[in-house]
Amino acid sequence: MKLTHLDERGRARMVDVGGKPEVNRTAVAQGVVRMSREAFDLIAAQGVAKGDVLTVAEVAGVMGAKRTGDLIPLCHPIGLDVVQVEARLESDLPGVRVTATAKVMGRTGVEMEALTAVAVACLTVYDMVKAVDRRMVIEDVKLVSKTKRPSHNS
Repeated sequence: MKLTHLDERGRARMVDVGGKPEVNRTAVAQGVVRMSREAFDLIAAQGVAKGDVLTVAEVAGVMGAKRTGDLIPLCHPIGLDVVQVEARLESDLPGVRVTATAKVMGRTGVEMEALTAVAVACLTVYDMVKAVDRRMVIEDVKLVSKTKRPSHNS
């Protein structure tokens, strides 16, 4: 097992994906923002002064996914086919669970885009609610699944 972003001398490099076939690629990532019951209830009641926390977080997640190649060194900039971000309240946390799905027909995976979408959405929740709860915790940001399927034209 070797790291793909290092050359034979151990120097950082962008992986050459030019010879790889284009396939349908999907990645799903998830993360959580745990918070106080007071902050949770405020979001649920649409009472946050900055606006609709869940909707803004979802839009921010999509925007983050689209900028992944600018944010992560050596990550290929790719033309995403779709990014879907869902931010939902979960009473048992209490907090917000964010799930992002990214899809592309391409030569490289979209897991970094899905993970970036989740991270940016979680950070947006934190930013919008921090006046009420500065003890929030962003946790468990992870890749849930990654798939690739040959295109119908292959």
